[in-house]
Amino acid sequence: MANPSLLILPGDGIGPEVMAEVRKIIDWFGEKRGLVFDVEEDLVGGAAYDAHGVPLADETMEKAQSVDAVLLGAVGGPKYDELPFEVKPERGLLRLRKEMDLFANLRPAQCFDALADFSSLKPEVIAGLDIMIVRELTSGVYFGEPRGIFDDNEGGRVGINTQRYTTEEVRRVARVAFELARRRRGRVCSMEKANVMESGILWREEVQWVHDNEYPDVELSHMYADAGAMQLVRQPRQFDVIVTDNLFGDLLSDVAAMLTGSLGMLPSASLGAPMANGRPKALYEPVHGSAPDIAGQGKANPCACILSFAMALRYSFDEGAEADRLERAVEKVLAEGVRTPDLLQKEGAVPATTAEMGDAIICALDESLATA
Repeated sequence: MANPSLLILPGDGIGPEVMAEVRKIIDWFGEKRGLVFDVEEDLVGGAAYDAHGVPLADETMEKAQSVDAVLLGAVGGPKYDELPFEVKPERGLLRLRKEMDLFANLRPAQCFDALADFSSLKPEVIAGLDIMIVRELTSGVYFGEPRGIFDDNEGGRVGINTQRYTTEEVRRVARVAFELARRRRGRVCSMEKANVMESGILWREEVQWVHDNEYPDVELSHMYADAGAMQLVRQPRQFDVIVTDNLFGDLLSDVAAMLTGSLGMLPSASLGAPMANGRPKALYEPVHGSAPDIAGQGKANPCACILSFAMALRYSFDEGAEADRLERAVEKVLAEGVRTPDLLQKEGAVPATTAEMGDAIICALDESLATA
C-alpha cells in the first residue's frame, strides 16, 4: 500500500519555525514506528503572495485536494496589511477551507496538569479539562445571502448578514460530533439560540433527529449558546463534546481556548466528507496566529502545531495509540519544566527555544519506547 500523504504549508511569521519541529516528529514516527508519510511542502498566505502574487496558487490547491491531509502553520503579518482584500494572506486559508468543503472544525480544549495555573480560572475548576468543540465551518451567518451594506433610502445605511442553515448542513456536522463522542465519553451538548432564532429551532430539531435515528447510544443535551458561554467559565468539566453553528462556534471556541491558559498549546482540525480511500478531507493547524513580532527569534511554542499533527494521526490516519503517545510526550516535557517563553512563570527561569522544545518532545518519545 502507498504511504499516507501530507501537504505541509508552513506559511508566514512563526509558521516555518513551528512546522520545522513537526517535521522532526514526522521523521521520528517514520524511523521509530514504521509510520512513513509521503510529504510535500508548498506556500500559502503571504509567502505565496510574495512568490506568485496570490495567497494560494492553483497548483497548491490541486495538491491539497489530492493528499490525505494538509498541515498548515500560520498566515498573515503587517507586511501584507495594505494588500487588496482578495489577495490578503488569510484568503489562502479561506480558499482551502471552502474548496475542500471542510465543514466541521474541531477545537479541543485540554488543560495539561502542568499548566493548570496558567488558566484564568481556579486550578480546581480547570484541572483535568478535556472538551471538544465542533463548529460548523462553511455555512451560517458568515456565508448566508443576502449580505452587505446598503443605503436605506432615508439618508442612512443598513448592514445585513443572513443566518441560514439547511437540514443536511446541520445533520452532517452533528454526525461528526456524535462520532467523536462515541470515541470519548459519550456525551454531546448542542448549543444554539432556539428561543429567539428560527435557524436555532431548525438546528435543535435536526440535531435531535440525528440523535434519535442514528446515535441513540450517545447522550444528547441542548443549551442556549449564551448559557453555554456562562457554563464554560463556571463549570467547564461538565462538557464532553459541544456542537454548534459557525457564529457561536467562533465565540465559544475562543472562550474555551482561554480556559487552558495559552494559545501556544491549542491545535485544531477542519474536516470534510470522506474521500475515495475513506479518509476525510482534512486540514490541521494551530489556533495561534503568525506572531510576526517574535518570528525568527526561536521564541515560538511549537506544541500547538505538534498537537495538530497528533490530531491528524487520530482523525485522518486512525492511529489513535500513536496520537496518545505524542500527546503524552508533550505532557511529560511540560511536567518536567521545559517551557518556551509563553509558558514561563518563574522570574529568572531560562526558556527553551522552539528547537529545544521540539528536541525535548523527541526525547520523551524515545523514552516512551524504552518503557513500553
